[in-house]
Amino acid sequence: MAAGIALIAASTAVAGPAVAAERPGGVALPWGSATATWTSTSPAPGVEVRTAAISVPQAHPVWTVTVQAPAVNRMTGAAAWAELGDAAWAAKSVSQLAAAGIDAHVDQVPWPAFTDTPHGTEGSRVRVGGFATQADAKKQADAVTATGLHPLVEWTGYDVDQAPDRESVHVGIVDPAVFHGRVVADHGGAVAGRSTTSAQARAAGSVLAVNAGFFITSDADGVQGTQAGLGVYGGVLDAQSSGGRAALILQDGSRHSRVANLTSRATVRDGASSYPINGTNRVPGRIRDCGRPGVSPTEQPRQDFTCTSADDLVSFTPHYGADLPTGAGAQAVLDGRGRVVAAGTVGGRVPAGGEVLQGIGTAATWLKAHAVMGRRLTVDERVRDSAGRTVPLTGRTGIVSAGPILLRDGKVAIDAATEGVVDPADLSFGYAWAEQRQPRTLAGTDARGRLILVTVDGRQPGVSEGATLEEAARLMRGLGAVNALNLDGGGSTAMAVNGTVVNKPSDATGERAVGDTVQIIP
Repeated sequence: MAAGIALIAASTAVAGPAVAAERPGGVALPWGSATATWTSTSPAPGVEVRTAAISVPQAHPVWTVTVQAPAVNRMTGAAAWAELGDAAWAAKSVSQLAAAGIDAHVDQVPWPAFTDTPHGTEGSRVRVGGFATQADAKKQADAVTATGLHPLVEWTGYDVDQAPDRESVHVGIVDPAVFHGRVVADHGGAVAGRSTTSAQARAAGSVLAVNAGFFITSDADGVQGTQAGLGVYGGVLDAQSSGGRAALILQDGSRHSRVANLTSRATVRDGASSYPINGTNRVPGRIRDCGRPGVSPTEQPRQDFTCTSADDLVSFTPHYGADLPTGAGAQAVLDGRGRVVAAGTVGGRVPAGGEVLQGIGTAATWLKAHAVMGRRLTVDERVRDSAGRTVPLTGRTGIVSAGPILLRDGKVAIDAATEGVVDPADLSFGYAWAEQRQPRTLAGTDARGRLILVTVDGRQPGVSEGATLEEAARLMRGLGAVNALNLDGGGSTAMAVNGTVVNKPSDATGERAVGDTVQIIP
């Protein structure tokens, strides 16, 4: 740990064009015998951006065919497929392939070093061959399909049990002792909207930016761009938590940043009567990533899954920035003092300085009874960490949320099951997301209070494979972080310097429009 921290201190702001150099002393990378060439530049005093081109000469990944095991989605009961199965299934599959003249092998895949999952063998993986091209692997997959099995073509460079051949990593470091600008959570002007990290950076005039929290990408799950988890911008609670998931708290401009598991609660009161507000700036009844009281089929966080609720009260803030949802239910429009200025019809816009409440089911019944014209309703909102401490929501507070936690007090502490990104009872859920290499955006703080923002490119064979959650945690620790979390990744992963993307996003269409970002503004 000390070596990582000393290393960051050793290469302080290098102004002007980036100059190739080996990092003095080296960084403890999570990829075994990897070698790295680092470049460094400083877009502003107290802000440094480092880029690493990492290679593992001994690694020789190939295309292969994975046989998938039949499974059942634990949330829906629907048939699913898993990359791992039990030993009996694996033996039967190998025998079935052998009867067709196809050689296969079985790997025993261990559980990662998560804090809340079993230890030992997670499952058996059945694979066929190694191929130089994806097209050759697809031909073999067709032959496997003909045997009645369900194949998947994969790149072995994404497997945690093999080293990747190449990785591309970008690291941004913000030192509050030197940097006198602002570090903010930014939603790009409207919560109900999407724009790229670089577009938000140009609009904000930032010198450094990364994508941030999970967000809705499909109309079927709600309103695109709205957060699937906690979001606070300029001290305004604009999205509620999905259980007690990891969050990055930005307080007092650039002065204080910290990582913690956070929950949010909100309540509306009319005298002695009250009703819980279970969501903010989302469609009533649809809860992306779950993690809220009374939702179905689970009240626990569940990554990329939409829960539902028949009795749901949702608030909307002026940051929503779009037409309100329409449909069944009841609505109340409040002015800046909390007085009801309109009630009944669902829809319209949030008035400047005001708030809108929408309810369905019993929440609609409560609104119809209590949202009387001219009456004052009181809305109370709280954000707390896992120790029960309240996070003050001042005008200089920003919060972005994703998950899971990666490091706590300098130790790898990945609470993957608790934060709903894997499920030990359902191996069809979360394996590729958490346990295979993916593009990642990471954030953390070091012992000196510096903010560390990292992107790892991925899904690009021969260019950059990405990182598993465990590798991401070890990378952050090697960079000197003592507390860290995983932010939104995949095609969302992006870092912009002076408004220009410096990494290589994985989407074929280029940089993805996202929900919110972290912006470093001089």
